[in-house]
Amino acid sequence: MGSSGNGFKLADHPKLPKGKTIAMVVLDGWGEAKPDEYNCIHNAETPTMDSFKKTAPEKWRLIRAHGTAVGLPTEDDMGNSEVGHNALGAGRIYAQGAKLVDLALASGKIYDGEGFKYIKESFATNTLHLIGLLSDGGVHSRLDQVQLLLKGSAERGAKRIRVHVLTDGRDVIDGTSVAFVETLEKDLADLRSKGVDAQIASGGGRMYVTMDRYENDWSVVKRGWDAQVLGEAPHKFKSAVEAVKKLREEPKANDQYLPPFVIVDDNGKSVGPIVDGDAVVTFNFRADRMVMLAKALEYADFDKFDRVRVPKIRYAGMLQYDGELKLPNRYLVSPPEIERTSGEYLVHNGVKTFACSETVKFGHVTFFWNGNRSGYFNSEMEEYVEIPSDVGITFNVQPKMKAIEIAEKARDAILSGKFHQANISTCLVRVNIPNGDMVGHTGDVKATVVACKAADDAVKMIIDAIEQVGGIYVVTADHGNAEDMAKRDKSGKPAVDKNGNVQILTSHTLQPVPIAIGGPGLAPGVRFRSDVPDGGLANVAATVINLHGFEAPSDYEPTLIEVVGN
Repeated sequence: MGSSGNGFKLADHPKLPKGKTIAMVVLDGWGEAKPDEYNCIHNAETPTMDSFKKTAPEKWRLIRAHGTAVGLPTEDDMGNSEVGHNALGAGRIYAQGAKLVDLALASGKIYDGEGFKYIKESFATNTLHLIGLLSDGGVHSRLDQVQLLLKGSAERGAKRIRVHVLTDGRDVIDGTSVAFVETLEKDLADLRSKGVDAQIASGGGRMYVTMDRYENDWSVVKRGWDAQVLGEAPHKFKSAVEAVKKLREEPKANDQYLPPFVIVDDNGKSVGPIVDGDAVVTFNFRADRMVMLAKALEYADFDKFDRVRVPKIRYAGMLQYDGELKLPNRYLVSPPEIERTSGEYLVHNGVKTFACSETVKFGHVTFFWNGNRSGYFNSEMEEYVEIPSDVGITFNVQPKMKAIEIAEKARDAILSGKFHQANISTCLVRVNIPNGDMVGHTGDVKATVVACKAADDAVKMIIDAIEQVGGIYVVTADHGNAEDMAKRDKSGKPAVDKNGNVQILTSHTLQPVPIAIGGPGLAPGVRFRSDVPDGGLANVAATVINLHGFEAPSDYEPTLIEVVGN
């Protein structure tokens, strides 16, 4: 749709001029919270971000980046980078991830779809395997959905079920894995009492087993493959509860990094390797940490590690994890159909576009921004640049990451001239600075402070270039993380464990995020409206389209700006 550009023509904005270079900067994991020692953004030197708030309060505000504002089911659902960038790019709110799955499970539609019908063909004679993150964090998966899927599958003929669990400790508190496994075991015991042979077959910590992303470290996926498919792991146990409890006794053990284990029978044999004819469902709804396993399960010409044995299976994802790669080919719940994203509109209206980040967030500023779509809308009008992320280290070791390299690429694009030729109405330079999120996830407070300063330095470099060309900047974030690194008790104070140590928060937050506009190209009288108090990430697209000199499409969430005077 829209390849010719017909139907994409935007009306001119009555008060805002065209021809401006706009820098759209997304600070990943940069929310707004009360200052205290666990607010790494507050404790970092961030003069550039501070200056927006202090010097032009009418051009700085907070917007919502979680829950219903980004298409998630409730206000208790923290935002994430995928849904955040979908909303930023699409300009509208789509039912997302968990919400899509909730709707499909509640209506029973999930069982009527092509994906479920496909895996169901294995139920009579073979095993159904469920692989995914065992957690109620709601970022990658949710325990209650797994429980419903187990029950629904058993009711529809699954006679033999094996669950391969990945423990969390990242989106939920470390140590909660034991209770999640105990809950699942109760459900499986209930199924066994009804004649279904259902049990846990393997497990491991999410950051060490299976859930790598962006092809950072294939050995993580291999460890999962060996346990889940081959039934081989260094640790063997009779029960998953025993496995998790025992493995957590190691001095440095935590849920995120538990080593792989398999459950064995009385003869020491794995109770649930994946074999020819079996059905496999990866039940995570979030894509980024399932794509690599999906490739290993689905691709015939796979060469990232030796799979040893490649069973002929019926495989479906909870969702399709990559729409462009059609990966996986089968899935239980259809994705939101995101059409007419702001990126597509701008290209069709003569706006050249440059997008850049490092590997860990490159997909967000391109694929997710463009409505879960790979590639260019128009390769002559767009350029996407990926800077390789450091491989084989945790990001707190090098908390500056590639922030400056990203900023340099953005600066060069702004100053180069090739994005704003005379016959081009304007250009957009779009970047994601990942530091606040990626270092925040490590739980290392000192390193996260360094990360926030690095992000602020990157913003300054981009703003300086915008000043030079008379452009406009829009600086915002996709969700919170670095602004609160402590789990909170009911009174809002940092929560402590039984030893009196503060419980570090490694997950995203429910905090709002800032948005700032400015630059010499900003028309006089532009300020944030006061009549969109619940504005969220989806309102940013119309705002940016306006700043390019166009009216936004009528079905977009309303713009955040108005022009007073003139």
